Amino acid sequence: MVLSLTYRRPSYVASSRDSMSGDEKQKSINESITSGSSGQSHGIPDALSFDRIINGGTCPPCTTRDFMNYLKYIEYDAENLQFYLWYKDYCKRFDALSETEKALSPEWTAAQAEAEATAGQGVRRKKVSPDVAAVLEGTDFADGSAKPFDTEKRDPFNDPSRTPSSDDKREMMSSDYGSSFGDDNTLTGSTPYSKKADEAFEEAGMKWKPFTTQPFRQEITRIITIYIAEHTPRQLNLSDRERTAVLHALQNTTHPSAFRNVVNTVEWSLRKQSHPNFIRWTICNGNRPRVVFARGLGVFGIVGGFLVDLLITLSHAGRGWRVIALPLWFIGIATLIAAWKGMCVVLHGMHHRHLRPWELFRDDDEMVDDKSGFSSDTLVSTNSNSYEDEPWIAKYKKRFIIRKIFDREIWIEEPALRQIQDTIFIQAVLASFILSCIFVGIFCAVPHGNLY
Repeated sequence: MVLSLTYRRPSYVASSRDSMSGDEKQKSINESITSGSSGQSHGIPDALSFDRIINGGTCPPCTTRDFMNYLKYIEYDAENLQFYLWYKDYCKRFDALSETEKALSPEWTAAQAEAEATAGQGVRRKKVSPDVAAVLEGTDFADGSAKPFDTEKRDPFNDPSRTPSSDDKREMMSSDYGSSFGDDNTLTGSTPYSKKADEAFEEAGMKWKPFTTQPFRQEITRIITIYIAEHTPRQLNLSDRERTAVLHALQNTTHPSAFRNVVNTVEWSLRKQSHPNFIRWTICNGNRPRVVFARGLGVFGIVGGFLVDLLITLSHAGRGWRVIALPLWFIGIATLIAAWKGMCVVLHGMHHRHLRPWELFRDDDEMVDDKSGFSSDTLVSTNSNSYEDEPWIAKYKKRFIIRKIFDREIWIEEPALRQIQDTIFIQAVLASFILSCIFVGIFCAVPHGNLY
C-alpha cells in the first residue's frame, strides 16, 4: 500500500536563529504534536513522527540512534538531541524521588522564569513577613531568604564543621550517575566541574552558591559545564538571556522546571528543523556517488531515446518504428526523477539501502548494539561531538569511487519508510510514462526526413 500520489517529501528546513518567545515555541510544539497525531504532517506520516522516533517506536534506519548519527555527522547539531534525551530521563528520575527529597527542590514556575529573564542579572530578593522576620532575628537568615547565600561564608550548607547527612553522602555517591562522575571530576585538565559552573554563574552576574543539599545537585553542575555554560563541549545554541535565566533558575532549584525555556528552545529546533530534515535525508537509499551515478544513467537513457527517435525520423523508416525508443525514454526519465529525490531504483527494487560511511567499518555486533538506547554516561559525557579523528573517515576517503557506488547494502526494516519510497517510485514511473508518450508522440508527428 502506498501513500497519496500527491505526496511530497518534507522540504529542507534551513537552520536559523528564531526570535519566537518561549510561549510561542511551546504553542508551536503543541500544534506540532496535535497535527502529527491527526494525520500526515508536512510529508511525514504518523509512523515516523518525532515522538515515535524518540520513544523507540521505529525500526532502522529511523531509530533514535540513526537520528543521533544524522545530527552528529550531517547536521552537526547532536547536542540538542543529547540534551533532550537527558532531560526526559532526568524528569523520570526526579519524579521517582520521595516527597521529602522533592521538597528540597521546589518547582520553578513560569512566572519566576519570566521575572528572572526580565531582570537580566542579579537575584531577586523576596519580601519577608514580619512574623518570619521576628523568628529569624539575630540569625544569618535575618536579612531575607536570598541574603544568606550572598557569600560562601554565610552559607550554612558550606560550613566545614557541619557533619554530612545521609542525603549529602547519597548525593556525592549518586548511584544514578556514579559511573559518570567517579574519580574523574574534571572537564578539561584539572578544572573541576564545580569551578566551571561557578565561572558560568559569575559570568551571569551571580555570586552566591546554589543549595548543596538538593537532589541531583552534582549532576546539574555537570550538565551546566557540558551544555549551558559558554565554551563547553556540547554548548547549546542559547541566547544570553536564555542562558542567564536558566542559570538563575538552577541556582534556586534542581527541579526539571528550571530547564523549561531551554527545553522549549531545544525541542522546537528538533521538531521543526532537525526531524523533517532527517526524514528527508533518510528517504535517500543510496550514498551520493550512487545517486550521481543513477542520475547519469537517467540522462544517458533520455539522450539515447532522443538519438534513436531522431535517427529513425530522419530515415525512410515508417512512423511506427519511432515507438521503439519508448523504453529508453521511460527508463531514463523514471531513473532521473527517482535519483533527483535521492533514490536509486535498483536498490529500491530490493528495498535495500547503502550503509552509511560510519556504519561500513563496524562489526555486525556493534550495529545490533547501536539500535539500543543511550546510556547515562553517553548523554553526560564531556566529549565533544567532533568526529574528525574517527578512523572511518580516513578509511572511507581511500575507497575507490567504483567501490563507493557499489557499497554494501542492507535491508530497510522500517515499513513506513518503504511505503514512502514506494510512493515516490510510483510517482516517478507514472510521470515517466506520461512524458515518454508525449515525447514519442511528438517525434511520430514529425514528417519523414528521407535522408537515408
